[in-house]
Amino acid sequence: MRNRLVNFRIIDVYHPEPDQLLRELHGDDLLQGLVVDVSQGASPETNFAVVQVDGVRSTVIVSLNHIVEVL
Repeated sequence: MRNRLVNFRIIDVYHPEPDQLLRELHGDDLLQGLVVDVSQGASPETNFAVVQVDGVRSTVIVSLNHIVEVL
């Protein structure tokens, strides 16, 4: 097998953890989605949006401080 090109799924990686691998590969990618709910906390750091992203099975929760609104 050595020196052969192979394919595998990210979920099958043992090291590094799949979430760490995804962050290193795609951590700076920009996603776009539709805000479906907003939670208002006591401070700006505790305000979150629930966002529906095409291609992602579950909704994503993001701090409002990190959202760039599309015009």
